[in-house]
Order: sequence, then structure tokens, then C-alpha cells
Amino acid sequence: MRREERTRILEDGPSGYNRPDHDCEQITYRIENAATGYILTKSRHLSQPAAESPMSERQLLNKQSLGIQPGLPLRASDGDIEGLRADIQHLMDLEAIKQLKYAYFRCVDTCNLEELAGLLHEDVAVHFRGGTYEWKFQGRDEYVRNIGMSFSREAVGQHNAHHPEIQLLSDTEATALWYLADNMWILNHNMKTYGTALYWDRYLKVDGNWLIRETNYERVYEINETLDGRPKLSSHYLGAHGPEPQF
Repeated sequence: MRREERTRILEDGPSGYNRPDHDCEQITYRIENAATGYILTKSRHLSQPAAESPMSERQLLNKQSLGIQPGLPLRASDGDIEGLRADIQHLMDLEAIKQLKYAYFRCVDTCNLEELAGLLHEDVAVHFRGGTYEWKFQGRDEYVRNIGMSFSREAVGQHNAHHPEIQLLSDTEATALWYLADNMWILNHNMKTYGTALYWDRYLKVDGNWLIRETNYERVYEINETLDGRPKLSSHYLGAHGPEPQF
């Protein structure tokens, strides 16, 4: 959607992170998809521009503030057969959760919506906060639909998660912290966003399969750039297999 607006600006950005010290008037050419949070804004300020948001408005990124509780102790049982079986199962659960998260990012970057839906709990809660956007969804269908809108044939995504800190809370519940590094291009708007973020997730084991029940992230840093022109891609998977862009 493209619109021209002349307005009194009190908050800059859908999540209100960038607040000016006082009102400022600007002319804004804005191309946005409110559902995805990807926004290209070109403005000519007629008075003082917005100031950056204070860091106090951001989530404190430590286990206590994120609600991450200690998991089951990572130590071997005394050696009886049932204890050994439980130890092996815990190791398999840790590996299954890693595979789940890896598959999640693969499906996102390739817009594999059918497989992505199979990784999510039907009541999944999603809350992502970047420097210029905020995603907040409740439910698998809504979230998957919005991924399909964002990862079109005019998008290039690279999302890699590292350094998992997984806590098994029980045989059927777990949490994890992940460190994200990502690059995202919106080609038809000559826009690139890149940076890092800290994920904190909650997982449930349902009918023997681990599913993402809750996923959140907060940016560690984010850089948004308007490109001079369209990148010269020698390969572009979504260009061949992605859906038509909706913004």
C-alpha cells in the first residue's frame, strides 16, 4: 500500500519505539504491510526529526526477565535400566527440539507454509519486536498466513539460529533461548534489514512430537537500509517458488 500523508507525528513506527522529543511535521511517502511489519518510509521533516527511543523501553534480555526457569538437571541417572532409558530420551528430546527450530527457519526462508504449519501448536503465541516493527499473533493459521505475505517472490530471507540453551521442564514441556542472525531483502521496495535478535521459545510435546507453543524475540541490533537499486542475484529461490507480493 502506498500513501502520501502530511500529519503531526507523535509516534514513529507501529510499536511506538521511536518517539520525538516534541511534535514534528513531516511529509511521508510510506509503503507498508502492517501485518508483516516491513515498512519503507521516505520522509521530509519540516521541523526537528524524531529522537531514538530510550533503552528503558526495551525488554531486558536475561533469563529472569524472560521467565526462563531452570530445567531438569543435566546429569546421568544412577545406572538402572529405567534411568538409562530416561537419560537417552532426554538426549533425544534435546535433539528433536534443535531439529524443530532448524526446520522452522528453513520453512520460513523457503515459504514452505504447509510444513511450517506442522511445526507449530494450533494456539501458538508469537511476539517479535524489532527496531521499526512489532509482530504479535495468536494462533497457527494467522501466523502462517502472514509469513506467506512476507516471504513472496520479491523477498530474500536468511535466518540462522545459533547457540541453543534448551531447558527440559518435564517430559512434555521445554523452553529455549536462541541467538538469531538474519538478513532480509524486500526487492520491490529496495529495502534491506539485517541484525541479530535473542529468541525465547516454549515447546510442548503433543502425541510424541515437539511443537512450538510460544515464540518471541527482541532485537539486539537492527539496521535498515534503502538500496540504490535491485541486487543482482544469480540465484533466487523465492523468485521462482514464492507467492505473488501483496505489498
